[in-house]
Amino acid sequence: MTELEQMGKRAKEAARELAFAGDKKNQGLAAIAKALREQKDTIIQANALDIEAAKQNGMSASLLDRLTLTSERIEGMAKGVEEVLALKDPIGTVLDGMVQSNGLKIEKVRVPLGVIGMIYEARPNVTSDAAALCLKSGNAVILRGGKEAFHSNQCITNIMRTALGQAGLSENCVQLVQDTSRDSANEMMRLTGYLDVLIPRGGAGLIKAVVENAKVPVIETGSGNCHVYVDESANIDMAADIIFNAKTSRPSVCNAIETVLVHKNIAEKALPVIENRLKEKQVEIRGCQTVCKILPSAVPAAEQDWATEYLGYTVAIRVVDDIHQAIDHIMTYTTGHSECIVTESYANAMLFTSQIDAAAVYVNASTRFTDGGMFGLGAEIGISTQKLHARGPMGIEQLTSVKFIVNGNGQIRV
Repeated sequence: MTELEQMGKRAKEAARELAFAGDKKNQGLAAIAKALREQKDTIIQANALDIEAAKQNGMSASLLDRLTLTSERIEGMAKGVEEVLALKDPIGTVLDGMVQSNGLKIEKVRVPLGVIGMIYEARPNVTSDAAALCLKSGNAVILRGGKEAFHSNQCITNIMRTALGQAGLSENCVQLVQDTSRDSANEMMRLTGYLDVLIPRGGAGLIKAVVENAKVPVIETGSGNCHVYVDESANIDMAADIIFNAKTSRPSVCNAIETVLVHKNIAEKALPVIENRLKEKQVEIRGCQTVCKILPSAVPAAEQDWATEYLGYTVAIRVVDDIHQAIDHIMTYTTGHSECIVTESYANAMLFTSQIDAAAVYVNASTRFTDGGMFGLGAEIGISTQKLHARGPMGIEQLTSVKFIVNGNGQIRV
């Protein structure tokens, strides 16, 4: 039996315990939040090892930002755990029920998925978010982070495991894969006897590899090639503010925008306003021919720019003839994450929201709101861009399934 199979066996046993843990789950989450705060300095020291290695390996500034843990971010992690703790426990909720004419009582009840596997990259805060959501929803979790965050992930996991033990729960409710090579990821994809679902969270390459190669059922969390379309009727200052926030507030995350589409009738007026806002953060603009004529500082865009998730201070901008061309462009290049229209036209807002197929569609608001916390779910384990089982930010309810409980008094089928 391989090490991963042994972890899977331990996780299965822990999952059975969690299914009936009741309030012990909240006690465990409270202990985790407390321990994260108390051992903040230990986490920062471990994170410093990862940051130093990342700098030596030439990691980009945006990815370094994803990797970095500060006192403020660790406090955010602890608060995220407490927000999950405060949520109503979904397990055991009766979703539907009926009594048949023969007296059989049938109830549809929410239950845990069982054992969840997570393969993720770069962001060590995912370690505590994923663990908290899995614990609250009654699932054991096996975490496999990237090598760039190994020391951080290991430290956070050890702290959480100790806290769980102190709260009377099995430490094996949360486990971290020590091998960060491709081999361990490939083995997790084949761990059908132990994992009930596998969730990849990271770049397009990782997600594509898991979706194409996994034998374990996968919930696809998408990369974010997100768009803002500035309609002919748009308030230009509002559009510039939304674009600035959606591109620059944290460009390394999946709900940041990568492409802006502008209606041709307002392009000459809107583009300089948008450019001036983006200049505040030295954002490079890669534009179509019309954009480059209006904005001489823009770099001519290549075909691949429309499909690129930059994850940094670069944005592609295209001038379009009308809303229909904007919708066609988005539906050609979208990853199904988050898309936005800025408009004063109710008819165009309704057309956009009905025609755009994405997990979150916005009218006159930044795509940066696509987040479990912002949507009232507490932390999130990922943002699903698929349509089966879960779509959008995934909180505790999305980490559950159902079963039917049937109570009788001797009925038989004839």
